[in-house]
Amino acid sequence: MTDSFIVVATAADEIAAAHPVEPARISTARLLKADGVRLMHLALDAGEALTEHTAAVPITVQCLEGRFRFEADGRVVELAPGGIVYVAARVPHAVHALDAGRLLLSLHG
Repeated sequence: MTDSFIVVATAADEIAAAHPVEPARISTARLLKADGVRLMHLALDAGEALTEHTAAVPITVQCLEGRFRFEADGRVVELAPGGIVYVAARVPHAVHALDAGRLLLSLHG
């Protein structure tokens, strides 16, 4: 393995199998830490939430499975599989799991 090419996963089901949704929990797993980017997998059971918080760097969040309500910058959007949002550094945001599901969080910088 070299730092110029790292296989994180070859299919979404690999990530789901390694980091499943757990009842009444929010679980996180770091998938990658490389130059300029970190990838985190978040698995949230239905009804769980990440209360308002900020990130020190810009982020993108992609819904892999389930449905989520994402709140940022005075806006509320619902994310379904394939949905992606961008949030600038230090912008308060919150995430609410409407269904059990998984998110891919990319931290840039």
